[in-house]
Amino acid sequence: MTDIAARNKRNRRAGARWQTVVRDGLRESGFDIERLALTGAEDEGDHVVRVDPVVLPARRFVVIEAKAGVLHPAEFVRQASEEAAHFAFHRGLSLAEVTGIAVVKRRGANWRDAYVLTTVRDYFGLDLPTPGRR
Repeated sequence: MTDIAARNKRNRRAGARWQTVVRDGLRESGFDIERLALTGAEDEGDHVVRVDPVVLPARRFVVIEAKAGVLHPAEFVRQASEEAAHFAFHRGLSLAEVTGIAVVKRRGANWRDAYVLTTVRDYFGLDLPTPGRR
């Protein structure tokens, strides 16, 4: 096996371990989370969390893209947003019901101290229809 192939295999294993840590940690903390299956070109992310509307008004689902490698914020946020859109489309949901986040491993830190990446627009739901807001 070439050095590059061996490195890629190690990276895939590390990514899979990180996904498991995130899923198990959130589940043990009381969140309703499930792993999403790979769907090829229209991947839907790694996990989905069903959200209590009191916690995150107007959003029913948070799609998580778990990342354990070198930090590439713009790419990670783009992937999370695209995969949330795929999740919504495949289930006939509106984009307003789904948000995507990237959960990025911090070297040497507990999973609870991972970075969560999104945009201000998505975090605050700035494009979502809200009664009384123009």
